[in-house]
Amino acid sequence: MLLFALMSMPAPVLAEDNPLLKPWTGPHGGVPPFDVTKPELFGPALEKSTSQYKADIKAIAENSEAPTFENTIVPLEHAGAEFERVTTLFGVFSSTMMGPEIKELEREWSPKFSAISDEVIQNKALFQRVDEVYKKRESLNLTPEQQRLLWLTHNSFAKRGAQLNDEQKKELSKINSRLATLFTDFGQNLLSDEETGKVVIDSVEQLAGLPDSLKDAAAAEAEEMDLKGKWVIRNTRSSAEPFLTYAENRELRKKVWDMWVSRGDNGGKTDNNAIVTEILQLRKKRAKLLGFPTHAHWQLSDAMAKNPDNAMDLMLKVWKPAVARVAEEVADMEEVAKERGEDISIEPWDYRFYAEKVRKKKYDLDASELKPYLQLEKLLQAQFWVAEEMYGLSFKEVEGIPVYHADVRVFEVLDQKNNHVGYWYFDPYAREGKRSGAWMSEYRTQEKFDKVVTPIVSNNSNYIKGKPGEPVLISWDDAETMFHEFGHALHGLLSKVNYPTLAGTSVARDFVEFPSQINEHWLATPEVLNKFCLHYKTGEPMPKELIEKVKKAETFNQGFSTVEYLASALIDMKLHLSDEDTIDPKEFEKQTLQKLGMPSSMVMRHRIPQFAHVFSGDYYSAAYYSYLWAEVLDQDAWNAFKEKGNPFNKEVADRFVEFVLSAGNTKEPADAYREFRGKDPSIKPLLEARGFPTEGVE
Repeated sequence: MLLFALMSMPAPVLAEDNPLLKPWTGPHGGVPPFDVTKPELFGPALEKSTSQYKADIKAIAENSEAPTFENTIVPLEHAGAEFERVTTLFGVFSSTMMGPEIKELEREWSPKFSAISDEVIQNKALFQRVDEVYKKRESLNLTPEQQRLLWLTHNSFAKRGAQLNDEQKKELSKINSRLATLFTDFGQNLLSDEETGKVVIDSVEQLAGLPDSLKDAAAAEAEEMDLKGKWVIRNTRSSAEPFLTYAENRELRKKVWDMWVSRGDNGGKTDNNAIVTEILQLRKKRAKLLGFPTHAHWQLSDAMAKNPDNAMDLMLKVWKPAVARVAEEVADMEEVAKERGEDISIEPWDYRFYAEKVRKKKYDLDASELKPYLQLEKLLQAQFWVAEEMYGLSFKEVEGIPVYHADVRVFEVLDQKNNHVGYWYFDPYAREGKRSGAWMSEYRTQEKFDKVVTPIVSNNSNYIKGKPGEPVLISWDDAETMFHEFGHALHGLLSKVNYPTLAGTSVARDFVEFPSQINEHWLATPEVLNKFCLHYKTGEPMPKELIEKVKKAETFNQGFSTVEYLASALIDMKLHLSDEDTIDPKEFEKQTLQKLGMPSSMVMRHRIPQFAHVFSGDYYSAAYYSYLWAEVLDQDAWNAFKEKGNPFNKEVADRFVEFVLSAGNTKEPADAYREFRGKDPSIKPLLEARGFPTEGVE
């Protein structure tokens, strides 16, 4: 059901042959028409599909029959189907193919999308019908899934202002429209800094310490920018972090670090600080208008955590032991630095570099030893193998399916009986116009209440290509991220619910990361390491001694990774609980981290001016804690497999599919977890996994 982004505006005449408006054609219910998708088609297609969406809503709202589940809630599931197809294509282009035309369209349409959503939510006649059905829900003889859909639909309207008076609704629409513009500005500023930022290196001596694969990648980047004979470190995580890990040149490390942590914070037209201040003011105003004390309370009202206190309580329980561990890690690093004849205090641009030296000293493990065994193509095969072992899925690459860029690959997903399950698209490489990071997208959501509709999902990454013809080697962290995002894809592909509003990843924010995070665990299983982590030159599997070193080092550097993440999550929550009228992001970040006892040797994973999770949209705002909340579930759930002595135990896997992966949002997530696990989750496995003390923890 489309309860987001739309607005009142004239509907111009549009040629009926615009291909973006037509139902998707091709096999298995059709596929996105990327072969005919062009930027100039979006504006007219959005105008026309918006008009049709409004007509769909009008027909439901003005139905003369008494409201029922079948004539009110059900048609909302397909209202705006044409618009949804167009906005799906637009979303793909704005996140992966951002050229000047798309950038302008995004600026124009972001507030329009917001207003169209408000127009639906604020439709009095429509909400009255939804409300009447909701009030008589006990007498309607609905299935549990229908009851859940009715509750979610009614709650979505109520939470977003359907019960406000006319003046309040007008004010709410103004706020939402302005926020939509600010979110777009924030994201485009960040992308601009990432695209234009680079460190150019002139001599190979300055690359001392870097593995050959990273040197080759940096040379390939330079060549792509017409800087042949030089090396380029891009302003992306997959380029900057490996450099910070291996580069001996401390001055260059600082230069790369400064570039990376200053995104959105460089002054000038791409600076995001003033945008953040205004977003926070508007969110606060909106929350009060909707009857909530803060934006955080509004966000968490339908989350697993229920309220900010519960989320903060979990974060602070983990924060204290994590900070203590950082102090130990820094002491180890400074000792190693002294052994190298370097009398220094560890600075943020040193942390990854010296952490690797400590890893080598303590565990005789250098992360660069792993990289030759981590071929992107082999890890792709590993993901597929795990999905087949666990869930009976197979992935078959197909040709002839339209794609939006030559790098994109398409796979048909089949079940054990060779029945079509869905399509999975893979877009692995960084390029200009593509936002940084890694994510999963849903091009089409599963449903079966009217007819069977199979899902189409994608995974998107930003790996750096190496020399032509040579395999792309990635870090262990990147390999874990790859498995993480594939977990989201499996969540979408294995969905088996009736109504699209309840399908796949459409679950509570602090539950959605659970299926993705647990999927990371299978990377480190002996089966995957032995079958797929093969040396790119010799084809030999990762040696047992190296695997043992990896296992022994599992809790290594957990202070850093935990504090880096939690600092961002705590700042996010505190920003949205603050009663300050005007927040200066730089000052707030500095003072809050000081009060929390943030170690000076490191920074947040996402500083405020580059915190896209929180300021390029609402979804993760006051909800970045969700990754930790979900990790409590994922570590506890992983124990269910460990208790059976087999990470591929079929009985546990079948329960996981039944109660989590296939169930979508058909029930409360806490209930779904209990049905899978037979108990509530414990925080103890999370603390154990990170190597933190567990005394007194149940």
